[in-house]
Amino acid sequence: MPHFVIDCSKNILDLNSPENTLLTVHNAAVETKLFDEADIKVRLNPFADNYMVGGKKTDFIHVFANIMEGRTIEQKAELSKNIVTELKKLFPNIPFIAINIRDFEKATYCNKSMV
Repeated sequence: MPHFVIDCSKNILDLNSPENTLLTVHNAAVETKLFDEADIKVRLNPFADNYMVGGKKTDFIHVFANIMEGRTIEQKAELSKNIVTELKKLFPNIPFIAINIRDFEKATYCNKSMV
């Protein structure tokens, strides 16, 4: 159920394979033991031209995590730190690596198997 969407500058793809980047985020999420591994979804959106960081075209990685409600602040903080730590190891020279976590509401979430 958790979705991790990685927005990044296209140059990131030259520094490490997209598959390895996706797997790094996937494995970092698995390590927290908050999710069933088979339910974790990770996607990557590279930006070639239309982005700025601090008013400049600087390489960046930002992960948008959408998870089902019910985790504690401490659990979400651990998830954030774990993913940023692993991305920092993979991309030590990228100046901007960040994540934010948003909760899905169970009452309003729907997928194909639910209808």
